[in-house]
Amino acid sequence: MQRLYDSRFGDGDVKDIRRYIKLGPMGQAFKSEQRVVLLIDEVDKADIEFPNDLLHELDRMRFRITETDDDVIAKQRPIVIITSNNEKELPDAFLRRCVFHFIDFPDQELMKRIVDVHHPDVNQQLITQALSVFYEIRDMKRLRKRPSTSELVDWIAVLRSAGLGGVTLSEKLPFLGTLLKKEQDLAVLADQLSGGRKYRS
Repeated sequence: MQRLYDSRFGDGDVKDIRRYIKLGPMGQAFKSEQRVVLLIDEVDKADIEFPNDLLHELDRMRFRITETDDDVIAKQRPIVIITSNNEKELPDAFLRRCVFHFIDFPDQELMKRIVDVHHPDVNQQLITQALSVFYEIRDMKRLRKRPSTSELVDWIAVLRSAGLGGVTLSEKLPFLGTLLKKEQDLAVLADQLSGGRKYRS
């Protein structure tokens, strides 16, 4: 886009395509003189062919920039960490080359430490009550999207900004939209708080 802009307004030498090519995280990791960690986050959210395409580059530790025919070759093999939320199946060929490590959802003790990192000076009573409510909601059945760590951190930030010193699980739970992001889940929570009268099976 910058090259197109420059060609239109006469800025710079648009004939030199190399001026407009900037390496992304993988290219920067390959070019680094020191061994680095390359994080490929949430690979399951990429296009379906992306994991297989990625295999070729990671196996060879090099890739070609098609516009210039330049090869970017790793000077030091990076440590590659790839995360997935299991939103879709990853190809078997891709998984065969991975060392799998499952990270379970944090328990309350670990979650409190995580929250303390983000909110070190928050009223501890608020954090204790917010954690209790958070895990009660996560344990509810029929939720399509249970609230995650980032939503808890955001919720506590909002509660703090509003000057609230505590919360309890009730139909008037403040800023509920920070925790639950689907209309169906809001209805499920309201139903369970009212004793399950609406959706009893």
